Amino acid sequence: MKREDKGAIIEELAGKFQSIPFFYITEANGMTVAETNTLRRMCFERGIEYKVVKNSFIKKALEPLDTDYTPFNETVLHGQSAVMFHPENGKAPAQLIKEFRKTNDKLQLKAASIDYSLFIGADQLDTLIALKSREELIGEIIGLLQSPAKNVISALQSGGNKLAGILKTLSEREEAA
Repeated sequence: MKREDKGAIIEELAGKFQSIPFFYITEANGMTVAETNTLRRMCFERGIEYKVVKNSFIKKALEPLDTDYTPFNETVLHGQSAVMFHPENGKAPAQLIKEFRKTNDKLQLKAASIDYSLFIGADQLDTLIALKSREELIGEIIGLLQSPAKNVISALQSGGNKLAGILKTLSEREEAA
């Protein structure tokens, strides 16, 4: 491979690392062609980009970024590596890895970067799946903010009905007396 080609690959990777805040680094040693094709098909169906990349390219592409990815150098960037990108959902690749591992345990999570937070090791898979997306968090916050307002409005409405009932009862008592 020519130096220009390598530079282009590194530049493309660096652009993706910078523009997409969610990426996973995986290892798929020992997978057959059929297993790899199944994995790629699952990725395509879910909008996940799966790309096998040399560790040195990943390392060079991560260097110019603001986040400190040096922990990846010692523990992650060795052996065969592939990168998974999803532009919108940080846990979609984790869900795919878990689902794929039900039938094939050769796919291993090495590390992930979710909104520039680092998760290193296969034991982080369940943590990554449990993470909520930005949209889910915003929805929860809006729901929490709306809840007190709804409670106040319903209390005022029901309180008004109770107050009207009490006034009616008192007025009926006065008329009877």
